[in-house]
Amino acid sequence: MVLKVVCYGVRKNEVEFFNRLNKYNFDLYLIEDLLNHENVDTAKGMDAVVLRGNCLADEQNIYKMKEYGVKYLFTRTVGYNHIDLQAAADCDMHVARVPSYSPNAIAELSLTLAMTLLRHTAYTTNRTANKDFTVDGVMFSKEIRNCKVGILGTGKIGLTEAKLFKGLGAEVLGYDLYPSDEAKKHVTFMELDDLLKESDIVSLHVPYFPGKNDQMVNADFIAKMKDGAILINTARGELQDNEAILEALQSHKLEGFATDVFANEASIFFQKFDGKRKNLDPTVKALVDLYPRVLVTPHVGSNTDEALSNMIETSFENLNDMMTLGTTHNAIDLPNKRELVS
Repeated sequence: MVLKVVCYGVRKNEVEFFNRLNKYNFDLYLIEDLLNHENVDTAKGMDAVVLRGNCLADEQNIYKMKEYGVKYLFTRTVGYNHIDLQAAADCDMHVARVPSYSPNAIAELSLTLAMTLLRHTAYTTNRTANKDFTVDGVMFSKEIRNCKVGILGTGKIGLTEAKLFKGLGAEVLGYDLYPSDEAKKHVTFMELDDLLKESDIVSLHVPYFPGKNDQMVNADFIAKMKDGAILINTARGELQDNEAILEALQSHKLEGFATDVFANEASIFFQKFDGKRKNLDPTVKALVDLYPRVLVTPHVGSNTDEALSNMIETSFENLNDMMTLGTTHNAIDLPNKRELVS
């Protein structure tokens, strides 16, 4: 039996990876758009669906996929909050994820954004792009070896970033409730308030726990930070209070801010706002308008050759394991089934 697999959110640069890594010869249907209510009918006749972040796998879509014959609902991401697990359980679907991929992908982006803000590179090249080659006071900066970098969350990604910054000569501080022995070799751990007070750069790599650490980066958090510090978030948009960050930038409490994520980012990323047909969220627009003190990347942290290969390979392994073994060690535990779905 040849498994028919529809993959959503497949960017043009990813097509070659999907085809080259398809060692199990799945019958692939690659769709560039994210899964939504309008295009869910493209799952008709498919055995499996592979999602990316921001795809809409809500109850409505999952019930339709059940009707269409879909048995496997997998995501090529670490997070899976875009999948209604109760609906998947009710529809007897198998659900799996990719628990990890290249930590360098996210860590390198965090480092790049931080260094761009520290050295005012975007500001400077923006001026030279407009044929202004004069030097002003904004272009002056500290060297990273004279800075302290605070990393919140020292798992695989945070630790990788810590090693990168340490390699550049920075003093790396860390906050983690359960620091690993390996992290302790590279990071000086301290209480959160002390880290915020001392760090010139604060980088977030904290997992998001709904209802527990929503908007942890709020006005109180920022008030504890060093004046003129730089804030980087390549973790989850739900961790940041956009209005508090905007106010801190406007008052220059924060010198710079960079993010690869926003809460409800499906309404922001992967589309173009021209001011006529679509209007950007006012607070997000105000942040973006502070460029080059604010740098925003549209959730491209994992958009690297290594990370993409890891995500696709693991997704295909999950499918093959499920077909041949009836399970996969990357399966997501589902709640108890409520009732049979007709």
